[in-house]
Amino acid sequence: MRHLALAILPALALAPSVRAQEADPLRLDEKRFATLHAQLCAASPETWESVPWRIDLLAAQGEAAAAKKLLFVWAMDGHPLACT
Repeated sequence: MRHLALAILPALALAPSVRAQEADPLRLDEKRFATLHAQLCAASPETWESVPWRIDLLAAQGEAAAAKKLLFVWAMDGHPLACT
């Protein structure tokens, strides 16, 4: 009888946490993930994404001269996430 009680006690101890996990409104299941993913991916394009960025300085300079427009140069030093 004692062995049976020792086998049942851990199951009873875990039962409330299993029920609490199922009732958790923040639990991320497949349906909730799909909803959140759709909301995050459906964002409108940011303004900076409409800028015709170039990574080749000489080609950008040639384009700017041909279009008689100014050239904006963004240069930085260091790690892009400031992890130096």
